[in-house]
Amino acid sequence: MKAAVYRRFGGPDVVRIVEQPKPAPGRGELLVKVQATTVSAADYRARTKDVPKGLKLLSSTTLGFITPRIPVLGMDIAGVIEAAGPDVTRFKPGDEVIAMLGGKFGGHAEYVTVPQDGAVAAKPANLTFEEAAALVFGGITAQAFLGRTSLDPGTSVLVNGASGAVGTAAVQLARIAGAHVTAVCSGPNAGLVRSLGAGTVVDYTTEDFTEASAAYDVIVDCVGNVPFRHLQPLIKPGGALLSVVADLPGVLAAGLRSHRTGIHITAGNVPFTGADLAHIAQLAETGQLRPVIDRSFALTDIAEAHRYVSTGRKRGNVVVQVAGPPAGGGLVD
Repeated sequence: MKAAVYRRFGGPDVVRIVEQPKPAPGRGELLVKVQATTVSAADYRARTKDVPKGLKLLSSTTLGFITPRIPVLGMDIAGVIEAAGPDVTRFKPGDEVIAMLGGKFGGHAEYVTVPQDGAVAAKPANLTFEEAAALVFGGITAQAFLGRTSLDPGTSVLVNGASGAVGTAAVQLARIAGAHVTAVCSGPNAGLVRSLGAGTVVDYTTEDFTEASAAYDVIVDCVGNVPFRHLQPLIKPGGALLSVVADLPGVLAAGLRSHRTGIHITAGNVPFTGADLAHIAQLAETGQLRPVIDRSFALTDIAEAHRYVSTGRKRGNVVVQVAGPPAGGGLVD
């Protein structure tokens, strides 16, 4: 099979297409023929080892210290089950699925194995494989974090980094719950986040949202660029801070800060579940949640996909079409 492999940490050009042995499913595993995947911020961090403060040593145990330990990146996939290992009962060959691979990676290849009890769900029937792949990384991450708090009609939610993969999903999920959403992004992305359900938009290039007098029930921080001391005054008593991107001091201090301030803080990694992914898929199938695709690339052009993600300016998701020609970019309506 063809796979996008990197043998050293560095820029986009370290990623090359090579031939690798096709994997075989083990007990309880599915062999998925990948149709589409994405290049996410997590792939960028893994390729460059540009990780939040204090996490380089810890992340090296997974990513590798000198050279990459997992040569094929890609945290998410949409594809078709080609074969099932022993004891598989939930899916069968021919089923169309989406899956979040997490720290196992492996999605930037023509085939990958997925445990049936992992974060895998039926693909929404109304979406193409490219659209379905664009749901996974941001959707399951946003759902996993928002699931750590309570969203009721009228809840006020601020999403920092609202135009990225996780941010665009968080805006929509909060809107679906009936919350009033304030989105922080650059001015050119204001129209996008408004179309997804944001009631208020703050352009961070002209306004510092931490200096506003408003307070929120929930802050979803998808960027990790604002110190806790600046966020705390913006969160209502008993509210929640969901730090999708957090450095090591922020992760270690979360419990103590929660106890001291009464703010419910979730920082760092959260578990990805099949139930969360199935919920995201159901919302998409009923038209409530839509994927956001910035650009699409063929697998053979994956270095260019990495190069674009490295600019830090992607809107939503950068899709890699593993089977067939790229579908073209744009917002999926």
